Amino acid sequence: MATFHFDLVSPEKLAFSGEVDQVDIPGVEGDFGVLAGHAPLVAAIRPGILTITSGGKHEKIIVLGGLAEVSEKGLTVLADVATELAELDRARFAETISEMEEGLKEKEGTELDQAIERLDHFKSIQHELGTTAMH
Repeated sequence: MATFHFDLVSPEKLAFSGEVDQVDIPGVEGDFGVLAGHAPLVAAIRPGILTITSGGKHEKIIVLGGLAEVSEKGLTVLADVATELAELDRARFAETISEMEEGLKEKEGTELDQAIERLDHFKSIQHELGTTAMH
């Protein structure tokens, strides 16, 4: 399988840099996979789990929004937050979801719709964490 260069950057660190076989990204308009030779693209990322495939191994990283850019140089993801599953404080993550649920009471209109959508993304991550714990 052909490989390509991938960089995952967050404000805190360079979370990943190297040659990969495939990267699956949680896009705002739907999840998408990138392989070598992918057409140029810029896409917004929603909170979710990004999966890096290299040499038959899968590495999952939680991203909380950002941008993905595919160019002739490869793929660059600029993530608002990028956390490896092993580094995630699951209790704190659950607490964040509870705080988000409480915060819904104070919102209305478009702001409420956006808060509900973000909460749904976080709950989706939490659900996937429960189903991928052994993988």
